[in-house]
Amino acid sequence: MDGTLVDTEPYWMAAEIPLVESFGGTWTHEQALTLVGSGLEDSARILQAVGVDMGVGEIIDHLTAEVRRQLATLGVPFRPGAQELLRSLRDAGIPTALVTMSMRRMAEDIVSLIDFPSFDLIVAGDDVDRPKPHPEAYLKASTELGVDPMHTVALEDSPTGLRAAVSAGTVAIGVPHLVALDDAGAHELWPSLSGRTPEDVATLYRRHRPASAPSMSLAADRGDHA
Repeated sequence: MDGTLVDTEPYWMAAEIPLVESFGGTWTHEQALTLVGSGLEDSARILQAVGVDMGVGEIIDHLTAEVRRQLATLGVPFRPGAQELLRSLRDAGIPTALVTMSMRRMAEDIVSLIDFPSFDLIVAGDDVDRPKPHPEAYLKASTELGVDPMHTVALEDSPTGLRAAVSAGTVAIGVPHLVALDDAGAHELWPSLSGRTPEDVATLYRRHRPASAPSMSLAADRGDHA
């Protein structure tokens, strides 16, 4: 979601900096980039390590509330081509899942602002026990879609997310945004989703799928922040 579907990573960073500073610490842009694609619990523990004297759950609730506030006041900045590709996949009858380490309440906020039926299901950070880079979220999404993960395509913008997708057995597309993906294991890298079509996705899938895989579904993510 964050970074692949919507460009909310700057919102997360804008929430992290004043939180750390309120406890007398410092939080740089470079440090913030290390959290891209991570589960919120992992991110919260890192923030604790730099001085945030709050519980993990408190940190998650604070950051989530602040990012939701920014979404409400500043709007949702969709990534170039993301909505268009998602709409065309839906029109083509391709099942889709949103796989994100953000909390479900935030994912539902984002999905509610898409003006067409966009996802068959959401798997969020509070739906799994093990965050990315563990493959649990992608495996759960595949199970709920009723497909083998080897028959799916994942779109990711972070190394953490790509490792989760590849570990789950998906055909993984990396769409770089804030961090480089050159050594993250993507089957292919796309510089942008602008102008991409379902046939582009299907062609890439056929190029990399196992010989036994007959069909395609799409599991889409943030790159996430969370």
